Amino acid sequence: MSVLHHLLAAVLGDFLASLVLGVVFLMGFLTFNVLFLIWLERKVAGHIQRRLGPMEVGPHGALQTVADMLKLLSKELFTPVAADRYTYLLAPILVFMPTLCVASLIPVGDAAAFAEMPYGLIVITALSGLTVISIFMAGWSSNNKYAVLGGLRSVAQVVAYEIPVLLSALSVVLIAQTLDLQRFGDTRSWPHLFGLPLPYVVVEPVAAVIFLIGITAETNRAPFDIPKAESELVGGFHTEYSGMRFAMFFFAEYTNMMVLGALGATLFLGGWKGPLLPGWLWIMLKAYAVIVVMMWARWTFPRLRFDQLMSFAWKLLIPLALANLVVTALVLGAIA
Repeated sequence: MSVLHHLLAAVLGDFLASLVLGVVFLMGFLTFNVLFLIWLERKVAGHIQRRLGPMEVGPHGALQTVADMLKLLSKELFTPVAADRYTYLLAPILVFMPTLCVASLIPVGDAAAFAEMPYGLIVITALSGLTVISIFMAGWSSNNKYAVLGGLRSVAQVVAYEIPVLLSALSVVLIAQTLDLQRFGDTRSWPHLFGLPLPYVVVEPVAAVIFLIGITAETNRAPFDIPKAESELVGGFHTEYSGMRFAMFFFAEYTNMMVLGALGATLFLGGWKGPLLPGWLWIMLKAYAVIVVMMWARWTFPRLRFDQLMSFAWKLLIPLALANLVVTALVLGAIA
């Protein structure tokens, strides 16, 4: 890697060489991650439903998602005649860009993240909300009533569920007294009991549950997959997309799952901190544990109606998250 960096630096300069290598590494990892997660979800679904899942392509079906990717690459790209062409073509590209930026901010060890920021949590919160703009662009530009409904539902859903996610994260921030994600892996900033450091999930279990529910809704995962409900919208905001344009939305969804799972692991599970294993492996294991719980929920609970989904956020999750934040502030004030 260092030899490649030196070669690129000689041509592009040190800054651009680091930028190119960072983007290539991130894209390579995220591509492999999406292929793995799709295979994993099929296996999780199969075992929950007492069946095998994919078995034929590769050992234990490991190459099934590679075959699916090749199939999508070979499919013809259709553009609806009445679509807003430029917006329609731009949406699959823009849907992935915010997630790629957020992925660079997750700390994976003692070393800094790709883009170290003292206010990383604020930047991540701001960027993660931009994905919904691309989803709405895809629905509106398709000139399809089902796609438009899916886009509108997605906007309403993300606006509602980002609030409890942010409030639950603020409960942890109050205890840690920092917005720098790097410090969440430092045991010196953790709460201590009898001299032993405790991850934040132990002292903020309510916030952890609210955060998990919120990120499940933000990624349009069942039982919160209203924006693409097949039984009502034929596929929702991406109904009119084919081939790799269609695949880009799934690429963004599974990448977003990984990023938000890693963020949850950083805030509540100690991030990259752990015994024996290297930091990058710990953050990966914890993030995948969060993702498996999200997959488990998908194949366990029925889909909510749209009115139930919005009522659940505004009437239950947001008041509960606010109450948890107030209690945390009062307890910290009493201790101080």
